[in-house]
Amino acid sequence: MNCTITEEELVSPYLILFKSLCLIPFFHYLFFLFLAILLFLYLFLEIHFPRSDPISLTFNPNSDLCQFIVSKCRLLHGRPHLQTAFLSLFGNSPPFCYKRNLFQATDGGTIALDWLMHSDVVEGISQVVNGSTPGNDRTPIAIVVPGLTSDSTAAYIKHLAFRLAKEGWNVVVSNHRGLGGISLTSDCVYNAGWTEDLRKVIDHIHSQFPEAPLFAVGTSIGANVLVKYLGEDGTDTPLVGATAVCSPWDLLICDRFINRKLVQKLYDRVLTVGLQGYAQLHHSIISRIADWEGIKKSRSVREFDNYATRLVAKFETTDAYYRHSSSAQFVGNVGVPLLCISALDDPVCTREAIPWDECRGNKNIVLATTTHGGHLAYYEGITASSMWWVRAVQEYFEVLLSSPYADRRQKTQIIPEPLESSIDQGPYIVETGEDGLVAAAAPSEVETTRANAEEEDSAQIGKTSYHLHKDNTRQGYNSLIGPLMNRVDQLSRYSRKSVWLLAYIAIVSTWPVLGPALLLSIKKRFRRLIKN
Repeated sequence: MNCTITEEELVSPYLILFKSLCLIPFFHYLFFLFLAILLFLYLFLEIHFPRSDPISLTFNPNSDLCQFIVSKCRLLHGRPHLQTAFLSLFGNSPPFCYKRNLFQATDGGTIALDWLMHSDVVEGISQVVNGSTPGNDRTPIAIVVPGLTSDSTAAYIKHLAFRLAKEGWNVVVSNHRGLGGISLTSDCVYNAGWTEDLRKVIDHIHSQFPEAPLFAVGTSIGANVLVKYLGEDGTDTPLVGATAVCSPWDLLICDRFINRKLVQKLYDRVLTVGLQGYAQLHHSIISRIADWEGIKKSRSVREFDNYATRLVAKFETTDAYYRHSSSAQFVGNVGVPLLCISALDDPVCTREAIPWDECRGNKNIVLATTTHGGHLAYYEGITASSMWWVRAVQEYFEVLLSSPYADRRQKTQIIPEPLESSIDQGPYIVETGEDGLVAAAAPSEVETTRANAEEEDSAQIGKTSYHLHKDNTRQGYNSLIGPLMNRVDQLSRYSRKSVWLLAYIAIVSTWPVLGPALLLSIKKRFRRLIKN
């Protein structure tokens, strides 16, 4: 190839550059392309070498319980293979169907309890969960509390439910009010510090299965609710053990953190879009009890909480709501074995909020932290076929179940000091709405069990339980589902926006230079969505 540069060509520097690039052998380009692909897999997918991310354990060295747990849980001494939330968009969750049981609280609110029984996974036996289930069933039960705007259909929840059910557990996902395809049936809306629903659900399940050991898993905001509940009730809970995964711990600190950098602000926008979708799904109620115009113009979780959550919860300020709802202040009073899992690079729940000293001082708590993992990530394998924290939770529960500490009457616990109950200050004691119960969007055998804290009313409440019978309620079922499906369609549009936002976040967090160029190529409506 004749690459001689003439005097006339000297006026074109681009032509000079092109001719210079032509002199580089072609296989060198292939080699650099290969290196770029490897760098992409390492950074963009956050694939870490097996021995590059040790797990740090924080616990009270004088606790026999913690020493036993740490010595028996092999996965807490390993180095998890981690990947970011990018794969959570494309990872395959296990295919299965829940069986739904509707639980009605005393204020008229409806909570969807989605069950996955061990027999359904192993034997494929169809089993209806209802009040007639034999009370002598000793199969251990895991109660799962999802994160913010998540329900039983979330991929990470399905990974957890399937893993536990396959290993011999009965699993029940306690969906937050208004999620899981269920309409709000009272003026009560869940929030990060509302523990009364979880308390009633746990007591209800314990009354149905008095012989079954009960465990609980909370994820993200669900972990904050679970830890706060454990701290409020101390040893006065039927739970044998619990796990908190990626808890925010201190909502005020996390609120400051998520507004600190561009990447965190983008995550903030994703969460806000999900909350706005939740509000739109229940427009008829939320528009009446909150500031609807403020909700629509919210550009951050804090703004949404100011216009919606704070008003419904009847807090004077947003900061007061965050302080009241943070679980970090209740850690010292946790009276059952608790495993906490957090990633130090969590883009939502910062490491600055982790109550290290409180966890170390409580003889019932083991805190496991990893350098990498993101928020509820820990995916393993290119196809995201498993999750490390799911396996760790399952192993921890198995170890605890087979230990002498499983009998809560014999194990050593910290007896918490009496706490001033936050329930009396709770936001949701309101009159029951005029609307009746709304059935689940997915077809299944449904039973609504009315719960009441007063034992003398239990008999009468049982008589008024609402059932959907196959022979005479098909028309009513469809009439209730119609309006709900319209709202679900609206929420799905918000979800699609969230997926694209997460993809954008993954790209700009890996290659910041590409952020502005990518943003210019996005349609105007999407640009308005992520604009601060």
